[in-house]
Order: sequence, then structure tokens, then C-alpha cells
Amino acid sequence: MSFLDLPLDTDTLLDGLRPWIECESPTFDVAAVNRMMDLVAGELQAAGAAVTRFPGPPGLGDCLRGDFPHPRRGEPGILVMSHLDTVHPVGTLAPLPFRRDGQRCYGPGIVDMKGGAYVALQAIIALARAGIETPLPVSVLYTSDEEIGSPGTRELIMEQARRDRYILVPEPGRPDNGVVTGRYAIARFNLLAEGRPSHAGATLSDGRSAINLMARQLLEIEAMTDADCTFSVGVIEGGRWVNCVPTTCRAEALSMAKRQADLDRGVERMLALSGERPDGTRFTVERGVTRPVWEPDAETMKLYDLAADLAGQIGFTLSHASAGGGSDANFTGAAGLASLDGLGLLGAGYHTLNEHILVDSLVPRCRLIAGLLSQLRS
Repeated sequence: MSFLDLPLDTDTLLDGLRPWIECESPTFDVAAVNRMMDLVAGELQAAGAAVTRFPGPPGLGDCLRGDFPHPRRGEPGILVMSHLDTVHPVGTLAPLPFRRDGQRCYGPGIVDMKGGAYVALQAIIALARAGIETPLPVSVLYTSDEEIGSPGTRELIMEQARRDRYILVPEPGRPDNGVVTGRYAIARFNLLAEGRPSHAGATLSDGRSAINLMARQLLEIEAMTDADCTFSVGVIEGGRWVNCVPTTCRAEALSMAKRQADLDRGVERMLALSGERPDGTRFTVERGVTRPVWEPDAETMKLYDLAADLAGQIGFTLSHASAGGGSDANFTGAAGLASLDGLGLLGAGYHTLNEHILVDSLVPRCRLIAGLLSQLRS
């Protein structure tokens, strides 16, 4: 039997995926993320994997590594790398329940990226059940903070990835049924506006509003967007009492560029916004988590060429491209480790209440991952 003959069934895959989706796991809810890790650890153990649990960084959930039985276990092999945190707060299942509607199946985190993480595990299990021994040992890594840039797990990711020969990442596939062979550079920034307090009713003119300053800076920041580098502010918080002129306002910004040099210039522009204003207010920009640009190299393209050949055997054409939106492949790819991303399910509505997968992508994508695992060699 080959990977082409594996008895993969759409309904069975959906049934198995449902508990993963209904176990909500937003990044900042440590207990929720750890419940998700508990669920997956149980499935790994049931599949015969040796499970290592890494305690989460402060304020973040735990991480898991599973090493599957293999005569060469411990040697450099294949690492399938996924994140199990989502952007959806607990309770999102009410407006976005797991449900199938024709060729779409909905749920929080279903396409980004629990669906891909799940079918990758099922590919490993299907090969084992069929008695197909992979040439290389196979391991999985599940992390807990990718949606905030992996600030607490980057070192763990690189430490684990360097143990293996190939890195496969089942983040969502490209809309044209493609995979990802590169990622844009991304930088995050922490913003602080500081004003001067006063009573908003009795002595309004004595105060200087930090919210007002942040609003003006927000418009300036987003106006810096051009074809080479984008800027956006996605989190903002300020003030406590409506009858007080607010003295602080905090925000978070994101910048993305296709080339590292463009991002570096964007970082310089952002940091240059720091300083005291003539009215006595102050604005401070601090650089946060940065994902380096990942440009495809020869090793990544060899991985893609194999995947494209396997896709052809399955019955579809596999394209490739670099993509916006970060992933942990930014780190492994930029470090020169052979990485192939976007191997997960097809779908749309990432990070929204319309998040869904295309049901028809379940079996082909699971089979593609199984093909890679069964064909990759040292």
C-alpha cells in the first residue's frame, strides 16, 4: 500500500476534528490553551507517540512535542510544526459553532490552524495503521503563542527544529490550492501616549489628552503605508474615568514588508515617532516581536518540487508563493532549515466569525502530507 491508497474519509476526519474546534484556546487564556494541549497529548499517546510537555512561558500555555515510533528515532527526521492557540476568545462557539454547511465547515480556529494540525496528525496515524514505515523518524511540535508572534516560544521552536532535517507547517493553504515557500517580514510595536491630567468638566483646558495624542499618531502611522511596507494599529486602550482627561493610552501596531530592507526602514520610521511634543505630551514607540523575512532557498524549493509531484499523483496542481501573515516558518526558513509551509486546509475568514474550511480539501491535504512523510529521505 502507498500513501495514495490510504483509506481517508471526509466524514471521519470531520468527526475527529470537531473536539479540537470545540476546545476553545485563545492565546491569553492559559487554562484554555492547556485544556487543548491535554486533549492533543491524549491523542498523541493513543497513537503511540512519546510525549514531552514543555511548561509555558509566563502568562502563556504549555507546548508539546510528540515523537512517533521509528527504528531511527532520535536521528534528524521530519518535524511537523503547528500552533494550537487562536485569536477567538472563549465563548466564540456561540456565534461561530462547529457546523457544516455544504462544502464549508465553520468554527473558531478551524482553518488557522487547527484543521491543518489535525489532518497532519491523521496523516501520521494513517501511515502507521497501514504499516507504511516512513524513511525518516517523524515528530510533531505544538506551540501556544503563534498568534501573538511567538514571543515566548521562539527559542523552543528553533531548539526543536534544529534537531530535524525537514520542517513541515500545516498553516492554511493558499486560496489557489497552493503552498507557502516564503513569508514576509513582520514587526510589532508597543505604543504609549502620555498626557496631562485634569478634570474634564471643571478644568478641561488644563489637561492634555493621551487618547487625543494616540488618535493623531494612529492616523499618522497608518498613513505611512505604501506598496513596500504596511502599518496598522490593532489594539488600543486608554482612560478610566470619563470625567478625567486621560493621562495614558496604550496601543499595539504591526508592520509588514516583503523584503527585510523595507521592514528595517519601516522600523526606523516608527521608532522616530518617539519623543516629547510641544504641548508637553510624550509619545513612545518600543519595538516588539519581529519575524524575519523568509525567502525560499534551494532546500525549500526541493521540498516544494516533491510536494508538487505528489499532488499531481493525487490529482491536483500545486502552486507556490511567498505570503503575508506570519508563521513560525519565518524563523525556521530564515535560519536556512528546509521548510515548507501552507500545507494545511483550504478555507477563508481567518480571525473572523466567518472562519471556515473547504470540506473537499480535507482528504487531499491529508494525503499530501502523508505522501511527503512517506517519501522524504536524508
